[in-house]
Amino acid sequence: MSSALSIAVLTISDSRDESNDRSGQWLAEQVQQAGHRLYEKRIVVDDKYRIRAQVAAWIADSAVQVIITTGGTGFTGRDSTPEAVSVLFDSHIEGFGEAFRYYSLQEVGSSTIQSRALAGLSNNTVVFCVPGSTGACRTAWNKLIGEQLDADHRPCNFASLLLTGHHPHG
Repeated sequence: MSSALSIAVLTISDSRDESNDRSGQWLAEQVQQAGHRLYEKRIVVDDKYRIRAQVAAWIADSAVQVIITTGGTGFTGRDSTPEAVSVLFDSHIEGFGEAFRYYSLQEVGSSTIQSRALAGLSNNTVVFCVPGSTGACRTAWNKLIGEQLDADHRPCNFASLLLTGHHPHG
């Protein structure tokens, strides 16, 4: 697949490890099933600075074109993904969070307002931050991310931008 992208997956959790990280594993499998290259899959604790350090390292790595994080997007405990990651964005993809909550509304009702899913562009890298549940990962991938990483999706997609290097606001 000439339009294969290099994608890193980051699970953000204080309780998950490789033996029970269903969401991160599911995303890693989807990346590979779609014909993309899984650059790396990691788990970090829900700590704003550790999250930011890992995402920033991948943003700085020219081999990484897409980062998908799962976890830390709610309002409970130490959820800090939006605070950790949004400051790294050159531009925010406002429609991602809006569309995710729209689709999620149909699945979890009003609880969707507690999701702070977000996305942005930074240094020619697209970063998607989704909730930690496998169901939320499935919604985000099946309704939004999968298509946006498919160079054949019309009328537009992020894969084409990443593969040609032409970025809005970049």
